[in-house]
Amino acid sequence: MTSRPAKDSPASKIPAIVDSGFLVAFARREDMHHDWAIAIARNLKLPLLTCEAVLAETSFILQSSAYVLAMLRREVLRVAFDCASHVNQLINLAVRYADRKPDLADLCLIRMSELYPRHAIVTVDGDFLVYRRNRREAIPLILPPKI
Repeated sequence: MTSRPAKDSPASKIPAIVDSGFLVAFARREDMHHDWAIAIARNLKLPLLTCEAVLAETSFILQSSAYVLAMLRREVLRVAFDCASHVNQLINLAVRYADRKPDLADLCLIRMSELYPRHAIVTVDGDFLVYRRNRREAIPLILPPKI
């Protein structure tokens, strides 16, 4: 018989890739998804994986890079993607989803989901319900209710 990890133990946490919408909601109390982001964050395994495009987008939306840099320094976030190494795959994804007009961050997160298949993407972006990894596979998502 195997034992389950305790509810709050690191072994019970969900490995995750995070999008800018989640990071902004977590940072801003006035964001409509703030309470959801705070509640979900308790269940996520640190460090949260992301890409530089998400960090840039988050910094732009928050109008400050200090918050993002502090999360990197505290190892809450880890950049786990090199865009230049995956440019061909990103171009293919951009062409495949051209009708949805995905930004670079979305493309990088789709590709990261292929590279880190055990990680869910935490986002407030409903387009991820349409995006597929490895051409046909639904991406594991953590979304707020009513997206």
